[in-house]
Amino acid sequence: MQIGMIGLGRMGGSMLERIRRGGHDAVGYDTSPEVLKRTSQAGAKTADSLPALLQEVQPPRALWLMVPSGPIVDRTIQALLPGLSVNDVVIDGGNSNYKDTLRRAATLKNHGIHYVDVGTSGGIWGLSEGYSLMIGGEPEIVKTLTPIFQALAPAPDKGWGHVGASGSGHFVKMVHNGIEYGLMEAFAEGFELMRRKNQFNFDMKQIAEIWRHGSVVRSWLLDLIARGLDENPTLNGIAPYVSDSGEGRWTAIEAIELGCAIPVIEAALNRRFFSQESEPFADKLLALMRHQFGGHSIKAKD
Repeated sequence: MQIGMIGLGRMGGSMLERIRRGGHDAVGYDTSPEVLKRTSQAGAKTADSLPALLQEVQPPRALWLMVPSGPIVDRTIQALLPGLSVNDVVIDGGNSNYKDTLRRAATLKNHGIHYVDVGTSGGIWGLSEGYSLMIGGEPEIVKTLTPIFQALAPAPDKGWGHVGASGSGHFVKMVHNGIEYGLMEAFAEGFELMRRKNQFNFDMKQIAEIWRHGSVVRSWLLDLIARGLDENPTLNGIAPYVSDSGEGRWTAIEAIELGCAIPVIEAALNRRFFSQESEPFADKLLALMRHQFGGHSIKAKD
């Protein structure tokens, strides 16, 4: 089965390259001419439009979307739909909300087209290390795509799996990212506590290296912390602003709907929200209340 990769950004381009290295016929498309040129110069086949991509990739085919979650996924599917054939497969490898995935799968099924959702983790390291793939969809369709998943995964028998029906892959990836929020926050708080203990003048990079070997908290995330601290020990030039791409919010909402307590993940999400506030109104109001009821001084803004 031929593969068309739509969206050749940081992950999509690397995934296309890894599929090619696995010996599979793959063609890439992106709305950016610069990205297309760079991909083509790297030796990959490219198409300069979605119709051209559909001409290049013959049915039965799989079209892998690596575009941002939300309306752009729907727009891309609508643009593809007139040129798709019965039994073609559309794969959403982005971080879509699983509820959107359920809707899209039902819509495409009415056209005789299969929809597979693949929660994808690996980031910029996926090209060399492989990607973790959490796959949802019809078992027989997922089975036909096995060679592609094996090419993308860290090993043919590791790091990927069919986790359930349509929507399940994106649901598992949503929870994965919620857990990621909690892990990142715990590391950040622990290193902050050690940094503030001036009595010992800790070397953060040294401690990260110690923990990397034999420690219960050793992990790839800790490896990246050690790498980052080696490059920038004082974190110069980094603003204390942490964005959130949506999955943590969806995880918290799902937990509320299911009545499932996830206090660590919710606290980590709230911490990100707080970092995004340049002048938190709530904190100003706290200072005002203390002044109103107790006459406590208010620190003036510089």
